[in-house]
Amino acid sequence: MLIRRIVLTKSLHHFRLLSNYATAAAAVVPDVDDDFPKPDPKYAETIHAVVRVTSGKNIAAKERKAGRVPSIVFEQEDGQHGGNKRLISVQANQIRKLVNHLGRSQFLSRLFDLEVHPDLESQDVIEKVRVLPRKVHLEAGSDAPLNVTFIRAPSSALLKVEVPLVFRGEDVSPGLKKGSYLNIIKRTVKFMCPADLIPPYIDVDLSELDVNQKLLMGDLRVHPALKLIQSKDHPVVKIAGARVSDQKKSK
Repeated sequence: MLIRRIVLTKSLHHFRLLSNYATAAAAVVPDVDDDFPKPDPKYAETIHAVVRVTSGKNIAAKERKAGRVPSIVFEQEDGQHGGNKRLISVQANQIRKLVNHLGRSQFLSRLFDLEVHPDLESQDVIEKVRVLPRKVHLEAGSDAPLNVTFIRAPSSALLKVEVPLVFRGEDVSPGLKKGSYLNIIKRTVKFMCPADLIPPYIDVDLSELDVNQKLLMGDLRVHPALKLIQSKDHPVVKIAGARVSDQKKSK
């Protein structure tokens, strides 16, 4: 009887822990109905990949010669320290097209479906998973993709993302109208994001900035579920006074 009570107590304790975890997980994503940037459905492609059995410089060179990019899929953040990983190769022309159309920064802040096949001719799917590109290395001069790192991005994941900034309102900024210039200090800002709420970019409104005014990381308008990893007091952009060269020309 005592044993049964102990087991029941442990079960109830485990249930409470699960309930608390579910509540905490739900709290991560507040119910906010607002007009934040959304990924453009135009680029909602499925990335097709094939299994790569081994790695190494010679194997990578053969893959690139065959029009494929050696890649790897990790298990979220901690997967980079030995978690569930899979060696794959993706099609070079598909990755190059996506990077060219989206830009490197937005490619690295966008989720994609990834289908892994035994080979490119096979219809069999070994794994289908949603992923976030973590790194892409491009060849200097040609911008040909050399390798790509992905991490798995299920809805439950919290992911560190370098979100690109898009600056708007330059044409009406009071400071810029007075002849000052735009000093962009940061082009991306790092956030911890729920996988389902990763923004493709963050709008930065310059329309009310006057001379010597600036915007800080903490001023950025983002979904409340996004957690800033960097200092909120770090400047993102400033409307600076006239350049020294411009001042000399006006004399």
